[in-house]
Amino acid sequence: MRTARVGTGLDVHPFASTGAGTAGSDSTSRALVLCGVGIADGPPLVGHSDADVGAHAVADALLGASALGDLGSVFGVDDPDVSGADSMGLLRRVVADVAAAGWAAGNVDLTLVAQRPRLAGYREAMRANLAAALHLDIEAVSVKFTTTDRLGTIGRGEGIAAWCSCLLVDDRG
Repeated sequence: MRTARVGTGLDVHPFASTGAGTAGSDSTSRALVLCGVGIADGPPLVGHSDADVGAHAVADALLGASALGDLGSVFGVDDPDVSGADSMGLLRRVVADVAAAGWAAGNVDLTLVAQRPRLAGYREAMRANLAAALHLDIEAVSVKFTTTDRLGTIGRGEGIAAWCSCLLVDDRG
């Protein structure tokens, strides 16, 4: 019996200012984007797409719950068509694939882990963007923020991590 499934997603990207990077990544001309929201006071993240760790973690949670793979296997980490891509657009493609498999998001719970920049003022815009992409009421989307109390790579301000849990419900009608 297929009624619901739970999935988790994780993504981490370094800030461009740390000197870390991925071959072929271009972060010099873009802003920091989290859940489709431009963050004015943060350095950009390095990644093949726009490096939106929030959107990536949500997409991975959906793909995992629906057993459709992971972000890298669906879009390819070196695919030139994904270079610089809008991660919210990638998330909408994942939502369509999940729907084609007969599933719909019931809720998502996303945690962004960053020592910098301060993100609380962006929470509602992030929730609204994710709710729209997932075809959910905003009440079904949680976005939380935490730090690592200056411990480790994230605590040293070298990047941002994101964890997401989601519930998928059977949507075969």
